[in-house]
Amino acid sequence: LPPRHMDSVVQIVEALESSEPGFTVPELARALGGCSTPGCRAVLGEPPDVPPAPPALTHEQWLLFTQLLRHNDTAPEGGAVLAPDGSTITLGPLFAGIEVGLKRVTGCPTPTIEPPIDALYAVTIAEALGTSFLLARGGDGHRATLGPAGCWDDVDDPQNYTLLGSPSPIPDAIATGAMDGVLLGAQLAREPIPLADLLRGYYGTGNGTENGRPPSSYRRRDFGVLTGPGKLEEEVVAMLRVLRELPPTQELLEDVGPEEMVAIAHQAARDFTEVYVECPAIVPRCMWGARPYRGTPKPLTLPLGSVYIHHTFSPSDPCRTFSACAHAMRAMQRFHQDTRGWDDIGYSFVVGSDGYLYQGRGWHWVGAHTKGYNSKGYGVGYVGDFSASLPDPDTIALVRDELLPCAVRTGRLHHNYTLRGHRQMGHTDCPGNSLFHEIETWHGFK
Repeated sequence: LPPRHMDSVVQIVEALESSEPGFTVPELARALGGCSTPGCRAVLGEPPDVPPAPPALTHEQWLLFTQLLRHNDTAPEGGAVLAPDGSTITLGPLFAGIEVGLKRVTGCPTPTIEPPIDALYAVTIAEALGTSFLLARGGDGHRATLGPAGCWDDVDDPQNYTLLGSPSPIPDAIATGAMDGVLLGAQLAREPIPLADLLRGYYGTGNGTENGRPPSSYRRRDFGVLTGPGKLEEEVVAMLRVLRELPPTQELLEDVGPEEMVAIAHQAARDFTEVYVECPAIVPRCMWGARPYRGTPKPLTLPLGSVYIHHTFSPSDPCRTFSACAHAMRAMQRFHQDTRGWDDIGYSFVVGSDGYLYQGRGWHWVGAHTKGYNSKGYGVGYVGDFSASLPDPDTIALVRDELLPCAVRTGRLHHNYTLRGHRQMGHTDCPGNSLFHEIETWHGFK
């Protein structure tokens, strides 16, 4: 089959738009199972019948599209594709949000529902979020409500996506698909645009990402600006009230009172915002192609009290795309393991100029970044040589305003942590004069 990549989806959408005037692509997605939950059906109506294979698509394209939209409760991430920015998106909530946007811009009504809800949030995130936290209530505390991330078998020809932990109803691929569904649905509601152009522009498919970051790499920031935790909580409460009236989900909510419903929605909105809006996206090791760790990693004792800022020096150029940053990570790991003789890449995290952090040793394992201090703090390395120039403002903010506050909130870093440049701990120019003078202005610098 064609790769499970957003490029393949854009090609399918373009072929359908140019030759299939009888239905919209989101309606076809719904017919194939992309919006099969009780709440989504209530908002967008019962799905149309599955049409015969469109002549505009090859047999392989039709098979892929059918597989990507077929909903499976036991594997909700099954309809996932890889985007050029390295993120993974499930198509169901993406196309459901797009359909709401199209209905709004064309004046096409959606069914009236009591109590009233915002259809855009209902079909993308509110039902999934409410259901996930509803199912977890009263359990033993071990049931996952959000996540996990996952990895593709081959980022050049993605076919199989495997989760990195126990599944929840909202793995990362559903969360990113839902956020994108909200953002693209809201954009479409303002002005109509062919869907292939919308997707190509947002994800930077084809050659778009060679020029820098695509809009999709800003999804967390943009979703947070558009939504806010108050709005999200309000929509989850409204959706739970709707689900209590729908026959398929009545039983699930029959013993849930109004106060408990509000409490569930509050926690769901708060947790989702912390994980997917306030904390930055971190690309797992298997996505950038890491070799195995050599030997046995030593665990850190959390929370840590320090952070040490580095620049990589080599590579000297910032990496601005997922493929360039993944290549830089592999090169650094080879150098650290084969030349330096270390067990693994030394840094805890590496900062790309593509909008993403890359997992090195990660949150829990002692690194090899700041000799004599590796067990006392995290080593965060910016890709590039920042002796005479600074990282982009967005890339500075990724650590200063997102990673460090997130680490404090999640108990990995003391609230009164100390921030230092590598040069303060040993004989080196790292992290370069420009970056060092920048971090002197950061919270926690000593």
